[in-house]
Amino acid sequence: MAVIINGKNLTIDQVIAVCRNGEKVELAPEAVEAVKKARAYIEKKVAEKAVVYGLTTGFGKFASVAIDTEQTAQLQKNLIISHTCSMGKPYEEKYVRAAMLLRANSLSRGNSGIRLETLQTLIDMLNAGIHPIVPEKGSVGASGDLAPLSCIAMGLLGLGKVTYKGQLMDAADAMKKENIKPVVLASKEGLALNNGTQMLTAVGLNTLYDAMNLMKIADIAGAMTGEALHAIRKAYDPKTHLLRNHPGQMDAAENLRNLLEGSKNALPLHETKVQDPYSQRCLPQIHGASRDAIMYVYDAVSREINAVTDNPIVFPDDDEVISGGNFHGQPMALAFDFLKIAISELANVSERRIERLVNPALSEGLPAFLTKDGGLCNGYMIAQYAAASMVSENKVYDHPACVDSIPTSANQEDHVSMGATSARTAAMVLDNAQKVIGIELSAAAQAIWLRQERGEHGIDNLAPATKAAYDFIRKTQAPIEEDVIMEYVLADFDEMVKNNSILEAVEKVCKLK
Repeated sequence: MAVIINGKNLTIDQVIAVCRNGEKVELAPEAVEAVKKARAYIEKKVAEKAVVYGLTTGFGKFASVAIDTEQTAQLQKNLIISHTCSMGKPYEEKYVRAAMLLRANSLSRGNSGIRLETLQTLIDMLNAGIHPIVPEKGSVGASGDLAPLSCIAMGLLGLGKVTYKGQLMDAADAMKKENIKPVVLASKEGLALNNGTQMLTAVGLNTLYDAMNLMKIADIAGAMTGEALHAIRKAYDPKTHLLRNHPGQMDAAENLRNLLEGSKNALPLHETKVQDPYSQRCLPQIHGASRDAIMYVYDAVSREINAVTDNPIVFPDDDEVISGGNFHGQPMALAFDFLKIAISELANVSERRIERLVNPALSEGLPAFLTKDGGLCNGYMIAQYAAASMVSENKVYDHPACVDSIPTSANQEDHVSMGATSARTAAMVLDNAQKVIGIELSAAAQAIWLRQERGEHGIDNLAPATKAAYDFIRKTQAPIEEDVIMEYVLADFDEMVKNNSILEAVEKVCKLK
């Protein structure tokens, strides 16, 4: 079923369906009428030779330079080809597809003045799987994502390179194969295509979507470690968490109660200890804070994907064209900087739990580095090093990009958001965090197996939910009895985190919040 867009009610799940699963996109009838109305108004203003930024003037510092009516089409083409300044390796197709959809959705609102046929060409390219090559680097996040969105717009003109059915080719050749006619830009259309936050939002949205699953998988990993280290479940009692009243904390505590319900390893109380270390006892507070931050970002992104981020913005009913700053990426830059910190903390505390699993001074009687033959074998010794490396690297990426503005366009654009960097580094943090939490799952499963091997009935005593996780792991990964190439083992765990297969296995037994 196609995703119908009108600029007002697109959802994050619909964006994921289009950018990852190839769902088709259609314009809503009311969007068609709104786009036509705004375009008629723009053509009226051009005919009247009204002074309007980007219609009859240059751009940025050149806003005071008047442009003849006969040159408006060339003005728009020059804008696009001169702004294709992105550099570096190309963005993944899912990001480009998301950006194309988000730009189309913004334009469908009817406040940008683009022609219907130009907007339809963008949608046709998306539906045909023609994806312009968009290098990752070059956006400062104001006036939006000028460089990357210009790369997408250049594809509409039949210029530059695209990917099509897994092949790299000229845009014009791919369009010809799908009987799509390249666009010849008219007045205002270049600005309509490249003024906005859609590229950085596309990257951040995809990262957010995966982070929402990762926060559940982090709870599963924490519960598995709790099984291995005989955690005290009383710390997750709802009365405690209700007194603090943070939604994320209460949800994480509920997840842990459900994941550990029925465990004979992690008991409500233990005779041998009064309380666990923070990485286990405070797991709801730590994971919960990240959850609350992630949900803040969810709300911000949900608003942004239905926002008009063009400039100038057209209000046909009011006979007004307003040159403002909706293209500025600051709302998303702050959100994605917050997102990467929230994700990073999931990895930080996971690495501390890994340390407790492998360190014989902290592991409740488990053998050093989770190997039966310590000295001859090294077990999980270097797996913890790898986790430490990645959480340290994340601390570099966690620096908030949005606080580091550099003026552009001869100081006309004297504060920019750097939101594209916020989004890209959030994606890097996510990748590291997924790997670290995969290491914890692997180490916890090894520790539970070792308990069983030592006659402590670790596997037999698992809760139904953690048993589902353990059994799923053992379908592809046997316990490690002697040293193996750990890279291959950990890559498998990274994949089960990234593809959510371990989450799906657990949720067949225990639905998580």
